[in-house]
Amino acid sequence: MPQEAALLQPPGEISGLELRNAGHQVWLDKWEIGVGDSIVERINSGLTGIGYLVLCYSAAGPSHWTDREWQSTLHRQLSGQPVKILPARISGGGPPAILADIRYADLVVDWRQGVADLLAAIR
Repeated sequence: MPQEAALLQPPGEISGLELRNAGHQVWLDKWEIGVGDSIVERINSGLTGIGYLVLCYSAAGPSHWTDREWQSTLHRQLSGQPVKILPARISGGGPPAILADIRYADLVVDWRQGVADLLAAIR
C-alpha cells in the first residue's frame, strides 16, 4: 500500500501532484480543508496518519503553521513513532537549524531528480 505523505507550503502543490501521480496518498491543506471545516481539526487529522512529511523550503520562508506541523512531526519521530520528515528545497530558503543535518531533495537544481529522490525516500 502506498504511504501517505503530508506536504507543507503552497509551492509544494506541484510536487504533491507528482507524488500523487506516482501512486502515493498526499495530504495538502488546499485539497483537504473545505469551507466550514475546522482548520486545526483537519490539520491534526492529516498529521495523525502520515508516514512521511515533506517539508518544503521556499523563498517565502517558514510560517507559524508549518513550524507547528513539522515540529510536532519531529517530536513524534524522535519519540519512536513511524514517521519521517523529508525536506525538499523548492524555491530557495533553507532548513531550520535542527534539521540542517538531514539531506534534502533539491528541486531547485534539478526538479526531476528532486522528485525522484522524494519518491525513492517514500517506500
